[in-house]
Amino acid sequence: MAMETLERVLAEHPFFKGLEKPYLQLLAECSSRVHFDAGEVIFREGEPANLFYLIRHGKVAVETSAPNRGVIIIQTLGEGQVLGWSWLIEPYRRRFDARAVQLTRAIVLDGGCIRNSCEEDHHFGYELMKRVAHVMDQRLQATRLQLLDVYDGVRS
Repeated sequence: MAMETLERVLAEHPFFKGLEKPYLQLLAECSSRVHFDAGEVIFREGEPANLFYLIRHGKVAVETSAPNRGVIIIQTLGEGQVLGWSWLIEPYRRRFDARAVQLTRAIVLDGGCIRNSCEEDHHFGYELMKRVAHVMDQRLQATRLQLLDVYDGVRS
């Protein structure tokens, strides 16, 4: 069985669905395959954010810590979802922790490589910004729900 090309994997991932072929080729040049074992920390809040991940298989918990609550899982991501958006927004620092819940296979993309291409081609940058904004909205809504749960627990 022939190995799938990164370009094809990217084209089939929901995050990049419908993106023009030249952009997919550029993204493939900034990508590689990666895997994380269950329990492995992928990144921590505050670290530099230069990579993001397209999850192909497995599950990843997006987490934060709160006083008197410990670790709070904001969202659990799985196949077809994107992990990380801070690579596109200055100051390029992680906003949450991420940990593999189970063996996870992903495509890792070099955010610096992609940011440079966005600067050179603003149409490409706008396409990515629209897609990343959608991911940010999902994360914000998940965080909102967790905060409602935290405050409800405080009032009880």
